[in-house]
Amino acid sequence: MKQKKLGSQGILASELGLGCMGMSEFYGRADDNENIKVLHHALEIGVNFWDTADMYGPYTNEILVGKALKGHRSAVTLATKFGIVRSGADHQTRALNGTPAYVKQACEASLKRLNTDVIDLYYLHRRDPKTPIEDTVGAMAELVKEGKIRGIGLSEVSVETLHKAHAVHPITAVQSEYSLWSREPEEGMLAACSSMGIAFVPYSPLGRGFLTGQFKKFEDFALDDYRRFSPRFQGENFTRNLQLVEKIAELAKQKNCTPAQLALAWVMAQGDYIFPIPGTKKIKYLDENIGALAVQLTKDDLAAIDAVFPKNAAAGTRYPESMMGTLNG
Repeated sequence: MKQKKLGSQGILASELGLGCMGMSEFYGRADDNENIKVLHHALEIGVNFWDTADMYGPYTNEILVGKALKGHRSAVTLATKFGIVRSGADHQTRALNGTPAYVKQACEASLKRLNTDVIDLYYLHRRDPKTPIEDTVGAMAELVKEGKIRGIGLSEVSVETLHKAHAVHPITAVQSEYSLWSREPEEGMLAACSSMGIAFVPYSPLGRGFLTGQFKKFEDFALDDYRRFSPRFQGENFTRNLQLVEKIAELAKQKNCTPAQLALAWVMAQGDYIFPIPGTKKIKYLDENIGALAVQLTKDDLAAIDAVFPKNAAAGTRYPESMMGTLNG
């Protein structure tokens, strides 16, 4: 697995990472023993860029990753996030907190759960509209000076916020949803990251699994699966989006690869500074994702993909309306 510079702060990471969120929540039940096997297999095949967050679980995903890190910490480029605070009996109440005091409190808690002395890439998960980004990043910069984090990341921010943050301390990476059906970063963010030497980390590069072609009907999702509540997976939106995926499957067949591999190859073809982090709970899908590295897309291939799956073709918003306001902050 090729290791590349993640941003301009000297951090190295595998060109394809692993999103760990689904191992603990949102996509149906999971088995921690199996998850640890997946994480260790990832290291065996060179996938050392692992992504988690304190709100996944909440907290349980960081604890899981911490267990998997035991004896392997030096081999992993570790990323986690803070800023989304979940509360209530069912943890469904959410608030945003980017205050300097909370930055340090959250970092200390994550270090303990992850059982490590340093976090390689520490993201603000969502911008707190009540706290100036300069104050949040200023506190994160202090963590860099203290040696508790190596790089600063931002998630789902606007280009304007990125520039303000970068003026306080160099930003290592920006994480946002990016895939064939979520192409908003093309509206300025990708160009900004490229010009400023900042890595771009696409989460859900397989459209929360939909672009793999595995799901044929709404009932394929478990009753506790987040996707049952996502607009793109409901009603007529599901039908229209499935038609797009079927076209990708046809192109994948022509390239002798799977739809997932074609979709991932498309994301990676958008720039050398891009580090996708597809998530999975199964070794076979992790191995399938790695196969995307062998898929070489020509200009004609990219044009053919764009013809059948153009920008803004996906039906439905990528989050429920109540959550859309936290994006592009």
